[in-house]
Amino acid sequence: MQPDATDFQAELLASLPRLRRFALSLTRHPSEADDLVQMTCERAITNAERWNPEQPLLPWLYTMARNLWTSEMRKRQVRTGAGTVPAEEAAELVSHAGGEEATRAGQVMAQIVALPEGLASVLLLVSVEGHSYGEAAAILDIPAGTVMSRMSAARAKLRAALAEGAA
Repeated sequence: MQPDATDFQAELLASLPRLRRFALSLTRHPSEADDLVQMTCERAITNAERWNPEQPLLPWLYTMARNLWTSEMRKRQVRTGAGTVPAEEAAELVSHAGGEEATRAGQVMAQIVALPEGLASVLLLVSVEGHSYGEAAAILDIPAGTVMSRMSAARAKLRAALAEGAA
C-alpha cells in the first residue's frame, strides 16, 4: 500500500519535535541535531514509498536517524557519547510553558542529554517517547536486555544528577 503524500507529509511534520529530541540525544549538539533531522527528513521523503502506512512513522524515522548518525560517526572516526550539551542549549527543547515546571523540565532534559549516548537514547525512547523496551531495542538495533540494563543505569545516573543539582 502506497502512502498518501499529504498524509505522509502531515505525519512527518508532526514527528519533527520528537525526532529532534532523539537526534539531540545522539548528537549532543543542537546544530548537529538539526542537521541530522534534516538528513533524516530528506531520506524519509526520498524513500517514502518504502514506509508502510499501517505502521507508525516515528520508529522508522528513529531507525533512519540512528543509522545516519552511525554512518556520520564512522566517517568522522569520532568516539560516540563523549560530548555533552550545555544545560542552556538542552533547555531550548522544553516548551515555553513558563514557571517552575518549565524550569524543572529544562533541568531534567539537560541531565538526560548529558547522559552517555547509549543511556540517553534508551531513556528518551522509553521514558519520554513512551516506546516499549522491545520497540526501543528494535529502533536502536540492540537486545531488549541491553535496553533494560541501560534504562536501569540511566535512571540511577539521572536520579543522582538531579539530587546533586537540587543540593
